[in-house]
Amino acid sequence: MRGIVRPASSFDARQKRVRGTRLAGLLALLLTWLLPVTARAENTCHDPSWPLWQTFAEHFVQPDGRVLDASTPQRHSSSEGQSYAMFFALVANDRAVFDKLWRWSQDNLAQGNIQANLPGWFWGLDEQGNWRLLDSNSASDADLWFAYALLEAGRLWHSDEYTVAARQILHNVATQEVADLPGLGKMLMPGKFGFIKPDVNAPNQWQLNPSYMPIPILRRFADVDRKGPWAEIANNTVTLIKAASSNGFIADWVSYRATGVKSGEFIVDPVKGELGSYDAIRTYMWAGLMPARDGLRKPLLDSLGGMRQATAADGVPPEKVQVQSGTRSGVGPFGFSAALLPYFKALGNAPLQQQQALRVQQLMAQSLTPEALKAAQPPYYYFVLSLFSLGYMDNRYNFLDQGKLQPIWEKKCQRAVTP
Repeated sequence: MRGIVRPASSFDARQKRVRGTRLAGLLALLLTWLLPVTARAENTCHDPSWPLWQTFAEHFVQPDGRVLDASTPQRHSSSEGQSYAMFFALVANDRAVFDKLWRWSQDNLAQGNIQANLPGWFWGLDEQGNWRLLDSNSASDADLWFAYALLEAGRLWHSDEYTVAARQILHNVATQEVADLPGLGKMLMPGKFGFIKPDVNAPNQWQLNPSYMPIPILRRFADVDRKGPWAEIANNTVTLIKAASSNGFIADWVSYRATGVKSGEFIVDPVKGELGSYDAIRTYMWAGLMPARDGLRKPLLDSLGGMRQATAADGVPPEKVQVQSGTRSGVGPFGFSAALLPYFKALGNAPLQQQQALRVQQLMAQSLTPEALKAAQPPYYYFVLSLFSLGYMDNRYNFLDQGKLQPIWEKKCQRAVTP
């Protein structure tokens, strides 16, 4: 087992190296997002280089493979950030960075033993000035993305090592992060500990996060692990969103309460309440990323129409929504606008899509000016939302019907990759 790896360099030192980032190239890429999708749909054999990934890697990925979010006192890294970046590296065909990201994640988040340990979710600087794993509890959404990135990397890059690691993570998720809810069935818990709330004076309750379960990657797991819980979790995710959405919005967190030995109901989460915001925005994005022929896409989109109506009415997505009343507050950041582009595309709303793409272009460019970079690291979360959405909108990747990843670099014009 290898010990904890210290960051290779500080964020301040890194800033000096990244101020020369190629803004002109990025702006040129941003302009392509404003073109109607139909104008780019047939152009599937263009240069596969991905400037937005290169910008992300320059600003967030340390030389040792750690994804740094400098916005907190801990200057932390998370299992989410590592797993997302691995997916983006795969889409970009950047195997060297993919390997660094995975190696750092194993050594530091999984304590050097991915066979035995799901990755801990939070790593950073403690109060004594030591770099270490600050919270060893897992985050199941990151675990799914680790498994998916490794599984598809194994297939696309022909590596059994990645495939074996993916299957091990899936096994650990199925045995440690999946619960059987009365009246519903198998469901993904947000982590190993702390989300099942037994009480001698009240029915059991399970705290759930709707944004943790993208249907396409669950489809892929169901295809490669037919005895696993993945197809059932996919169906139950749609059941959750349909039952818990109000006024076309979904909350960040939802609880499920047992009402009997074989029955239960979805309720407003007693701890987190009915707020829909920074977590929930991903739920709309995942729905938009689903293949058009997936039978679960329409029920999801039909349940989530409130965000379209709110953005059309206000010109920007809301930062916060009280789901039960539909009350909106705050202006969503540019990452919210980016996340909604696949959603608007799936709904066939080209005016909203183009309006929000322009907003992303303008605000992302502002965050990368020399003055902005001197003041702070670019906003991590807004950039990861943007890579998911804009990579899809620019046809750099798609999810096929059974969840396989189809990156542009693997395509032979319109031909899909082989199994």
